[in-house]
Formats: sequence, C-alpha cells, structure tokens
Amino acid sequence: MDEEKQTVEGKSDGIREIVRETIAEFVKREQSKTEPAYKAELVEERKRREQLERRLNELVEENKRSRQQAEESERAATIRGELARLGVGKVEVAFKAIKDDVYRAEDGRLLARGEQGEVGLKEYVTHFLNENPEFLPARIAGGSGAVSAHKVPAASRESVDIDKIRPGMSSEDAERIRQEIVRITSQTLRGA
Repeated sequence: MDEEKQTVEGKSDGIREIVRETIAEFVKREQSKTEPAYKAELVEERKRREQLERRLNELVEENKRSRQQAEESERAATIRGELARLGVGKVEVAFKAIKDDVYRAEDGRLLARGEQGEVGLKEYVTHFLNENPEFLPARIAGGSGAVSAHKVPAASRESVDIDKIRPGMSSEDAERIRQEIVRITSQTLRGA
C-alpha cells in the first residue's frame, strides 16, 4: 500500500509540476504580450512629462522676464516722474544721463550710486540737477533775441459768431473775422 501511495503521490507530484510549469508558461506569455504595451505607455508618459517640464520651465523663464520688464518700466517711470516733478524741461535727456546710476535695493526702494555714496532717488536727482542746471528751464524769461508775443487786450476783442459769416458781408466785418482767425491760428501753432 505504501508503494501505491508513493506511486499516486509521485504521479500527483508530476501532475502538479506539469500544471505549475503550464501556469508559469501561460503567465510568461501573457506578460510578454502586455509588456510591450506597458513599455510603450511608459515611454509615452515619460515624453509627456518631459514636455510638461520643458513648458513649465519656459513659463517660469517668461514670468521672470515679464517681472524684470515690469520692474524696469516701473523704475524708469519713477525716475521720469521725479525729474518731471523737479521741473526738468527735457526729461528723456536727463533720464538717459542718470538711469544707469539708479537701482532697486533689496527692500524695494530706489537708490543711486553717486559721489556722495548711496542715496535715495529724490536726493540723487536733486543733487544731479544742482550740479547740472542746464536741465532746468531758464529762470528769467526773455533776454537777447526773445520775442514777446503781441497780445490783444481781451476787452478790444469781439467774439466772432460763425452764423454772421456769409457772402456779401461788409468788408470791415470780413477783415475783423480774418484777423480773429489769424489770431486763433497763431495761438494754436504757438501752443498758447
């Protein structure tokens, strides 16, 4: 009986071994079928991730450039505003002269490097204009070659009614209207 039992057990072990091998072979085949699909999917996923990382890096760089441009624009506007506030006639010329000396500090303030060391923007611009008064308008209007504008007193001017301009009007009225047109045109061209 022991022999029969051993024979049956040996046969069942053999069958088990065959079943295990068959299952292992089946699992290997299934893995080999799905593995290329997984690998392709992983490759595609990696490509997508790399594209997203590149795009993210591009957006970060673009954001940095935009911030720098905005900061530079704000700095330039502040400098120009300070020059205009102090009465500089040709703001752009003065701006070009001092813009490289002005920088933004860590705390956000605008400072300038000058002969007196680091100073605030207002102090620097004031000192610059004291040393370079040619940027400020002349204090005395007039002088050699100055032309004074001939102004007609307001009381002697009569307003011109456009409805009164018509063919056959008197020559005095036509001349008065012509003079008023010349006066208004010359004021407009002078910027007065």
